[in-house]
Amino acid sequence: MSRRQTARYTESCEVAAMISTEVIKQQLKNTLEKTDFDFGNGSKYIGKVRDNYILDDTRIMITTDRISAFDVVLMTLPFKGQVLNQMSQFWFEKTKHIVNNAVIDVPDPNVTVARNCKPIMVEFVVRWYITGVTTTSIWYNYEKGIREFCGHKLPEGLRKDQKLPEPLLTPSTKAEKGLHDESVSRAEVIKRRLMTADEFDKIAEISLKLFEIGQEITAKHGIILVDTKYEFGYDENGSITLIDEVHTPDSSRFWFADTYEEQFRQDKEQRKIDKEYVRKWLADRGFVGEGKVPTIPDEVRVEAARRYIEAYELVTGQQLKVRPGNPIERI
Repeated sequence: MSRRQTARYTESCEVAAMISTEVIKQQLKNTLEKTDFDFGNGSKYIGKVRDNYILDDTRIMITTDRISAFDVVLMTLPFKGQVLNQMSQFWFEKTKHIVNNAVIDVPDPNVTVARNCKPIMVEFVVRWYITGVTTTSIWYNYEKGIREFCGHKLPEGLRKDQKLPEPLLTPSTKAEKGLHDESVSRAEVIKRRLMTADEFDKIAEISLKLFEIGQEITAKHGIILVDTKYEFGYDENGSITLIDEVHTPDSSRFWFADTYEEQFRQDKEQRKIDKEYVRKWLADRGFVGEGKVPTIPDEVRVEAARRYIEAYELVTGQQLKVRPGNPIERI
């Protein structure tokens, strides 16, 4: 973003330091569940969280308040879309020296205008700790006795939430709507002709560099970047381009650094600032992606929203700027 674009975006927001629970509760009736705008000859693609309007070589991405877990869209959370959109812009700006990104402008807290890129159908997942509750997570598989994950051999005796000797790249397929992603190895990606070896290795190197800068910046704020995923595409010139979102609570796992060692030593759950709160709430009630989704009460929605807001402010070191009220009218 240019300085002028950034200034215009900042001026359009209301600074809301330490957003109160009451403000979050009031926004429950104004969450952004879906959009239905008419852009003439453009096409529309609905993702789990983002509504995409494609106009020739431009993509208008509206980040809704929908939240998904276990590849299932569950509900909406107040201000979630604004958190994700602004957090991604923070990281796109911080990482543009590593790889080009698709962002053209951010005219609204929920909206990003981007170059329309041809997506690469592999997500690049980087993990620094052995953890997770989903079927594609490294700990879920390790606990079931699997000792080779995405081509990486794992030693015996690892404990949940233990730090790995080095970050591991564990790719995942991009499942079609209604299906689940699948963790795969580099060899499997190439065998399925999802990417060439050269393509894979080039983007793998970029992904590890992105993760390294993510680690460095979050560490300054007392936060551990535990794991994350990156998505890439090719722009109109065939250049590798970072797309979608970067280091958000939807794509990443964050823990507090100051209590990590003590929690790990005592086999206690880590203090989290990501959507793992929602995943665990569901998993504790027997839902891990199959069957009927349990009814999620408003108090869980409010707490999850609070954690998203907290994640933004802790990870970036900045106050979140939000616009309460009806987002459709504003957009």
